[in-house]
Amino acid sequence: MTAGVVVLLRDPRGIAGEFTRRPAAVSVTVVVVFLGLVALYCRALQRTLAVVRPDARTVAPASVWWMFAVPFNFAEDFFIVRNVTGSLAADGRIPARAVGRWSALGYGWCGLQIVSLFPGAIGYAGGSLALPVWAAHWYLTSRLNRTLG
Repeated sequence: MTAGVVVLLRDPRGIAGEFTRRPAAVSVTVVVVFLGLVALYCRALQRTLAVVRPDARTVAPASVWWMFAVPFNFAEDFFIVRNVTGSLAADGRIPARAVGRWSALGYGWCGLQIVSLFPGAIGYAGGSLALPVWAAHWYLTSRLNRTLG
């Protein structure tokens, strides 16, 4: 999967081309803001794992920061969602249905993120859908964190 991501990232018709066609200041600003949001999201996921009972954790809380390991992160994000899902399920304090919703949204934004790398209308559609699904997942993550406390 990572090899395919690298190919898509290098395609000048895709996201890489979008950044080269914009003024440098705009591209840098977009990347910095986006990475800042990703860092806040990672912090929320780290908190989720930190408040899960230690014996229920499938990975260390800091493992969510692999989300920054480009280009591996595109595949790694699926594993992060899987690991947090497994930890939440093993903890048992969140109803299975809520964990399932959280997991489905997580896998949804991961998949749409991959689609967003494709050139043209498909990529735009994937990115346009990925962002609100990611935001919804982040919102659910924050709610779970308050519940787990």
